[in-house]
Amino acid sequence: SLTDSKIVIAGAGAAGTGIAHGIVLDMMRKGMEEESARHRIYMLNSKGLIRSDSPNLRPQQIPFAQPNDHLADWKGDFQLLDVVRNVHPDVLIGVSGQSGYFSEEIVREMTKACSRPCIFPLSNPTSKTEALPGDILRWTNGQAIVATGSPFDQVSLNGVNYEIAQCNNAYAFPGIGLGLSAIKAKKVTDEMLNVVANVIGHAKEGVEEPGSSILPPLDGIRKLSREVAIAVAKIAVEQDLTGCDLDCSIEELVDSKMWCPGYGD
Repeated sequence: SLTDSKIVIAGAGAAGTGIAHGIVLDMMRKGMEEESARHRIYMLNSKGLIRSDSPNLRPQQIPFAQPNDHLADWKGDFQLLDVVRNVHPDVLIGVSGQSGYFSEEIVREMTKACSRPCIFPLSNPTSKTEALPGDILRWTNGQAIVATGSPFDQVSLNGVNYEIAQCNNAYAFPGIGLGLSAIKAKKVTDEMLNVVANVIGHAKEGVEEPGSSILPPLDGIRKLSREVAIAVAKIAVEQDLTGCDLDCSIEELVDSKMWCPGYGD
């Protein structure tokens, strides 16, 4: 489960800290204390692991600085390979913009403590991706769960065709916009974005099947966007952020705002 996972985020800019914030929020919704959730995330900037005594941290990075007393038994330095060796993470996320940052040694190290590590090189364009999905799958003998920030063709390995999920906001923003506009929401909240992530995360069936993508096919985006919109609108109602009077169900309201572009006969 997410609350049992240890997560390494390579990159401490807006993307990295935003992802970390979203993960912490979801862990808290699942019952964890905020401090405990934050300490399950290990974030690296250009100098290595962010620690409480790291200099020149930005305000959004400070909550994810690892306390020095948590690192008393640390072995080696604080670069990415050292972090993976010491932390034994379940998830490795790349938003560093550094091509090849996830080396073969680092990726193989991920499998020593986790049989199905999640490895997400999300930097784009393709020239900046931390590792190629084909390399990740070969280095882990097909055991890694891979998603990328750039589009990649499927990878064939040991008789299995692996669909590579492109992990970006294309699955999220149509439904978010639909839900917000339908309910005339006054603002977007963290809780709305959290429920969107959970709707998308549960939309794909058969994730454990060999080669299966972790994200649903884009040809089902209309149905998924409807589900996202309904979830967003429900949160807006719960948080008293609606700008309209409901005289029908949320489902009916969302359906009334959906349409198909096209020409008549």
